[in-house]
Amino acid sequence: MAKVTVETIQQLREKTGVGMLDCKKALEEAGGDIEKAVDLLRAKGAKVAAKRSGNVTEHGHIHAYIHPGANMGVLLQIACETDFSANTDAMKQFAHDICMHIAAMSPLAVSREELDQNIIDREKSVYLEQLKETGKPQQVIDKILEGKIQKFYEQSCLLDQPYIKNDKITVQDYLNELIAKISENIVIKRFARYHVGS
Repeated sequence: MAKVTVETIQQLREKTGVGMLDCKKALEEAGGDIEKAVDLLRAKGAKVAAKRSGNVTEHGHIHAYIHPGANMGVLLQIACETDFSANTDAMKQFAHDICMHIAAMSPLAVSREELDQNIIDREKSVYLEQLKETGKPQQVIDKILEGKIQKFYEQSCLLDQPYIKNDKITVQDYLNELIAKISENIVIKRFARYHVGS
């Protein structure tokens, strides 16, 4: 069991952005293991997010990001429970990070539920045609198709995408961390990505 020091607490704080006291508790629970502590904090974030998910989000803000060179831009709307939280540095940093992520990763929708069913159906039919040519049994084809659609969601839906600054977590995980930190329900409502020439 590694000793919990000020240095390890600081390292965990820099990695997660979570407060010093929460970092200390997570490290103590993880026996001083930073990676285990990160997982514990992520799990805590998911629990807080689930608990707060029904809370009304009538406040928030719209963040604009223009990529260097001014040939790409993103508008992002984020909602939260209070006006105070909407204006915190943590919320502004999150909005900026997500705008940069959207600029780089070009998601089609915020979540699976918002993805156009026609797009999903088209992808399924393309995958199905490819798989039929393999001559594999139908139950194997169905299993592979399920995996391919899952991968499509991970590429196309913002919340399912691996977060660009830390691909060990998804954008949803990053959002859960912010929800745990601010202790409010936070929702990515919508975004628009603009690119010169498209």
